[in-house]
Amino acid sequence: MVAQAVEPTISSRSTDKYAGDPVFDLHRGGKIEVTSTIHVDNADDLSKAYTPGVARVCTAIAEDPSLVRRYTWRSNVVAVVTDGTAVLGLGDIGPAASLPVMEGKALLFKEFGGVDSVPIALDCTDVDEFVETVARMAPSFGGINLEDISAPRCFEIERRLKERLDIPVFHDDQHGTAVVVLAALRNALRVTNKSIEDIRVVISGAGAAGVACARILLQAGVGDLAVVDSKGVLHEDRPDLNPVKLSLARDTNTGGISGRLVDALAGADLFLGVSGGTVPEEAVAQLADDAMIFALANPKPEVHPDIAHRHAAVVATGRSDFPNQINNVLAFPGIFRGAFDANASRITEGMKLAAADALAGLIPEADLHPGFIIPSPFDERVAPAVAAAVAAAAETDGVARPA
Repeated sequence: MVAQAVEPTISSRSTDKYAGDPVFDLHRGGKIEVTSTIHVDNADDLSKAYTPGVARVCTAIAEDPSLVRRYTWRSNVVAVVTDGTAVLGLGDIGPAASLPVMEGKALLFKEFGGVDSVPIALDCTDVDEFVETVARMAPSFGGINLEDISAPRCFEIERRLKERLDIPVFHDDQHGTAVVVLAALRNALRVTNKSIEDIRVVISGAGAAGVACARILLQAGVGDLAVVDSKGVLHEDRPDLNPVKLSLARDTNTGGISGRLVDALAGADLFLGVSGGTVPEEAVAQLADDAMIFALANPKPEVHPDIAHRHAAVVATGRSDFPNQINNVLAFPGIFRGAFDANASRITEGMKLAAADALAGLIPEADLHPGFIIPSPFDERVAPAVAAAVAAAAETDGVARPA
């Protein structure tokens, strides 16, 4: 006799004030579930899937731990982990309220990269506790995707987990954003006939995304880059900088700019907004000729596209209702797919640069124009192209391992 699945009980719609709202209806009962990869139709199936047969597999793994990748789901599953302290544009809303976002992330992993994942919202904000908790869970997973963790804690958490674990650890708010920004910039430079070595970049925001974007742009060849936080341009003489910002200040702002954002924007080729707020049009008007504006705050870009188009040749936002959406879903499913395909021990800087180049390369010269510098998330070529590039880079960087 085959066991029948038990449907979860959902409270009556009549008592739910959100009933009938299409967004809430889509989330009702959650957006993901666990399904079986095999059928258990008889006693023989049961004896193989569970006791006594499963003991043979457990014993084999105990003797050779590398077999866990072949005989469990670990080779294709990510833990999507948050503490709910920096959720989307909502801020510190706590672990329970963050769960719909983590479920959404898990959904996107599966839909766009064929990667399984489990949303995990931790009720702890202490760095030591967070790291210890995730490290103790790690044997169940092939990779860790950190999500929506406030800065500067997120930097320390990622660094320590990468040092401790031999599986990919990736903070998507940092590196997913950075990869897609670099891909978009590569193509925007093709449109404007500018060189990455010659442009001047101003980044508004020194949190997770701002720091990661600055780092990847420097690695890609940008030589003149300034980062601005809520108190002004980062420079070594500011006494209020935390260690992450101080390190970034030492590696940027070669022009010695001080002051506020409006002071930094004069003559800049690229304004990259990852902070929120509104940049006054008179400041935007100071950008260089054929400038680029990537205003990524959601739901309200730092510069509205109508204003941005008056002063820039190429405009991108984080929104899906405007052209050139900078969307992390273009990066993280393919990056983990490629890392898993290569059985990579970690995600290197080379793998991230390769992902950006693969994304940019999906738009041929004939199709490239100011309103089309980055592929759509629904372009079925995206994840496979990113995955192939990431897997190849893992081999080159020496972090790939035998399957």
